[in-house]
Amino acid sequence: MNLSDFPKDDASTINQAARLLVDAFRENWLRAWPTMEDARQEVIDALAPERILRVAVDDDGRIVGWVGAIPEYDGHAWELHPLVVAPGRQRQGIGRALVADIEAQVAARGGTTIYLGSDDESGMTTLANVELYPDVWQHIASIRNLRGHPYEFYQKMGFVIVGVIPDANGWGKPDIWMAKRVRPPA
Repeated sequence: MNLSDFPKDDASTINQAARLLVDAFRENWLRAWPTMEDARQEVIDALAPERILRVAVDDDGRIVGWVGAIPEYDGHAWELHPLVVAPGRQRQGIGRALVADIEAQVAARGGTTIYLGSDDESGMTTLANVELYPDVWQHIASIRNLRGHPYEFYQKMGFVIVGVIPDANGWGKPDIWMAKRVRPPA
């Protein structure tokens, strides 16, 4: 597997990356990109000059995953968005390699923190389908993974839960916010 910058202006690669989004999230708990048009636009947006877009390609030249980062807070913090790995290639270290790579890319650009939101729209954690107010932090402190929510993957990568937006996707469907320092303070 080879990690590199995403090739710009390559319609075939853009289509491969878009297909990967549709396929990976169709089988997943969140259908964020239900159509090729939606997914293709996400890839094109991720190619904006200020963003970082990295791709993992297998020995046969097929895209097996990709990850993006969006600069925020004057470049001090970057949002990891999105991360996708081909369904048949998950749990093989590709996601871990992509996250480590994007962290290094962010640090090299002067970023200190990388963060992400990980929605729970289908009751995969104990934060879903409950009233999180008024004591949101008590719920966060006792979070449990009920059905393979990715927050534990990110915890293994060193991210911590820094907050939750209750009802972000409708009642009982929170967005779990996680962050990690990728470069020590200057």
